[in-house]
Amino acid sequence: MSILKKALIRVSGSHFIQSILEKNVKISQDLMGIGSGGGVFSSGEQAIFDVLKQKLKPPYCVFDVGSNQGQFLRLILDNIAADIFSIHCFEPGQETFKMLAKSSKDNKRIKLNNIGLGKEKGEAVLYFDSVGSGLASLTKRKLDHFDIDFNKTEKVKIGTIDDYCSENAITHIHLLKVDVEGHELDVLAGAVRMFYTKSIHMVTFEFGGCNIDTRTFFQDFWYFFRENNMKIMRITPSGYFYPIESYKEIYEQFRTTNFIALSKG
Repeated sequence: MSILKKALIRVSGSHFIQSILEKNVKISQDLMGIGSGGGVFSSGEQAIFDVLKQKLKPPYCVFDVGSNQGQFLRLILDNIAADIFSIHCFEPGQETFKMLAKSSKDNKRIKLNNIGLGKEKGEAVLYFDSVGSGLASLTKRKLDHFDIDFNKTEKVKIGTIDDYCSENAITHIHLLKVDVEGHELDVLAGAVRMFYTKSIHMVTFEFGGCNIDTRTFFQDFWYFFRENNMKIMRITPSGYFYPIESYKEIYEQFRTTNFIALSKG
């Protein structure tokens, strides 16, 4: 151990210095996109559409899985409104779906689906703290430390991407956005045929505190996309995509972070 490192360790042994170090880490992580992925208009996600237009030509087929009240949908429309496109939105909550419908009425290029997506067809219980909540999940999250109580439930329908594509004659998904509060891997598992045939070109997903409750890890995502010949990158607030070349345990950061995976082909 170097003399400098030893000196820094001695100096760091106080509550004051540790607090400063923690603040510096948080600021650094925010700039890296770790913990700054909660708002679609400030997370850097807008850069997704620059890549979409550089790599692929319209007409675009976009899946918005976990549409909530249409936050990401508005971002989509702001960026590809001038192009030929179709958007398929999926929101399982009945009242939240009504809010989504109000934000996208009279647009025939948008198809709204009052179902959730997962790894198999069926029904599930949706847990939430309030109507329209962006935290609603198929897992009853423990958020007492934030004074949030998931005391509301409703039974919802679940489908799969593969079945939906077969039923609607969809052969390619140019952009698949998945934000389903910890159940993203289930959605991806329900698209095994589409991934196998290289029919999904870009995927964006969120990783954060909800993955603590569902006991899923960034390692699971990294291996999934590697096995499907896709390159994964972290989205930063600046719009820069930081490439994840290999898995490291330091990437297990359970603060809301957005990632993009691109087909290498």
